[in-house]
Amino acid sequence: MQPIQGEAPAGLPDLLIDPIVRAALAEDLGRAGDITSQACIPPDARIEVAFVARKAGVVAGLACARLAMAALDPDGAFDLRAADGAAVKAGAVLATIDANARAVLAAERVALNLLCRLSGVATLTAAYVAQTAGTHARIIDTRKTTPGLRALEKYAVRCGGGANHRFGLDDAILIKDNHVAACGGVGAALRRVRERAGHMVKIEVEVDSLDQLREAFEHRPDVIMLDNFSLDDLRAAVGLAAGRTVLEASGGVDLTTVRAIALTGVDYISVGALTHSAAVFDIGLDAL
Repeated sequence: MQPIQGEAPAGLPDLLIDPIVRAALAEDLGRAGDITSQACIPPDARIEVAFVARKAGVVAGLACARLAMAALDPDGAFDLRAADGAAVKAGAVLATIDANARAVLAAERVALNLLCRLSGVATLTAAYVAQTAGTHARIIDTRKTTPGLRALEKYAVRCGGGANHRFGLDDAILIKDNHVAACGGVGAALRRVRERAGHMVKIEVEVDSLDQLREAFEHRPDVIMLDNFSLDDLRAAVGLAAGRTVLEASGGVDLTTVRAIALTGVDYISVGALTHSAAVFDIGLDAL
C-alpha cells in the first residue's frame, strides 16, 4: 500500500487541495471532535475499508479522500485502485484504506462528500462530451461553481474530458450583455478594453444577435460568445466568421440539445450545468 501522505494522482497539487479538505474537516469535527467514535471505539483500534462505486461513471477527487484520511491519521495507508478520469463500473473498488478506526470514521463524510461531488461533475461532463463525438466542438465549464470549490470542480470537468473557461474575473476579459449596455454598444465596449488590455490578455465578447456579431467582427475579439442563438443563427454565425475568430455557443444547452449545437460548427459550448447541476456520484465506504 502507498502511504496516505504519498504523491497525489496527476492533477491538482496537494498544496491547493489540502486547505479545502482541512476546512471541511474543521467544519465537521466542530468543537469536540467525533464524540461518537470517541465513545465506542478504542483509541488504538484499526480498520480497513474501501471506497466502492455504486454505479458506473467517471472518477474525480481521489486526492481529496486521501488527504482527508491523512489529516487525521498521517501513518495510515492508502491503496489507490483507480485513477481520476477513469471510467468505472458499478462495484469497482476505487481505493482501500488501512488506518486508525477513529480517524477513518471521523474523515469518512468529508472524504465522500468531495469524492462524490467531483465524480458527479466528471460523470456529467463525460456525458456531454460523448454527445459531441464526430464534431470539433469542445465542452467547457463556466464560473457557476460551488463557492470555495472552483479549482476542484474545474479539475473534475477536465477529468470528464471537458475543458475550462476562465477561472475568475482576473484571467481574461469577458464583455457580457450588461457591460455592453453600460458602454453603449458592442463596439464601444471593445474599443475601451482594447485601450486597456495587456497584450497577454484574451478578449471575449457576448453577443445576442447576428447584427451584434457583425459589429464585433470589426474589433477582432479573440472569442465571441453566441448567447441563446437558434440553431439557424448559430450556423449563420459560423458562416460569417469563416474561421476569423473562435465561436462559443452558450445558453439553452442540455443533453438533449448539445449535439445539434455541436453540429452547427461552433468551436466551444459552455455548459453551466456541469458544475451547478451535477448529481453526486454514489460512492460508499465499506468495511473489508
